[in-house]
Amino acid sequence: MSTQETTTNKIITNKITVLICDDEPLARERMRVLLARIDDVHVLKAEARDGAEALALIQHHLPDVVLLDIQMPGMDGLVCAGHIARLDTPPAVIFCTAYDEHALDAFQAEAIAYLLKPVRQTQLEEALQRAQRLSRSQLSALQSREIETNDQNHISAKTHKGIELIPVKDISLFHADQKYVSVCYSEGEVLIDEPLKSLEERLGDDFIRIHRNALVAQKSIEGLIRNKQGSYELQVKHREQPIAVSRRQVSLVRRLLSGRL
Repeated sequence: MSTQETTTNKIITNKITVLICDDEPLARERMRVLLARIDDVHVLKAEARDGAEALALIQHHLPDVVLLDIQMPGMDGLVCAGHIARLDTPPAVIFCTAYDEHALDAFQAEAIAYLLKPVRQTQLEEALQRAQRLSRSQLSALQSREIETNDQNHISAKTHKGIELIPVKDISLFHADQKYVSVCYSEGEVLIDEPLKSLEERLGDDFIRIHRNALVAQKSIEGLIRNKQGSYELQVKHREQPIAVSRRQVSLVRRLLSGRL
């Protein structure tokens, strides 16, 4: 063990809780060894192997710091950091990765530190010191800016449960109402604050804009009807009330429906 990786002084003065997220068991074990040398650091026994597991453990244990790998199967670290940023009281994020090409993305994700593997003891201690100097309220303010997650498979929503990941495949409709967007899916409805334009660009051709305030999953379209006023409305899966269709989009919807025949 090099002298650079030997701890001689007490570095952390107040106990902080740390969650480790890495898909490699040996990497998680090495991180535990490094953290064990630092006084007053509590390392959660529960470990995450990908971003989705990390989000679940964050909501349950409320750690102060997350040591987050970037390249992992499933939800990677950068996408996970984007979801973390939506939390009311987000933990500090310290990226630990074998690759240096993600440094700019990490900076944009408001990470406290970006450590290259193999992580050195002194670097880890300095990063934890930096995290400790930020209170939870400061972290919340620091990470309040909405971060583009580039997650094509989930939509994140803040609810009374914390942050929920809604699978895109289960979503039938996004409906804008003033400041928020309602997400209608197989288990009900939740509110998000991502604009329809951003959702439309992110989710691609699986969803179509049928009105300035509505984005619908093509596979969830059940029928086109004409109301008593002569306007067209769309019947959508998982929603009782039909949704208005703008006149210029009626022909597009008809073509989609006729293509199923």
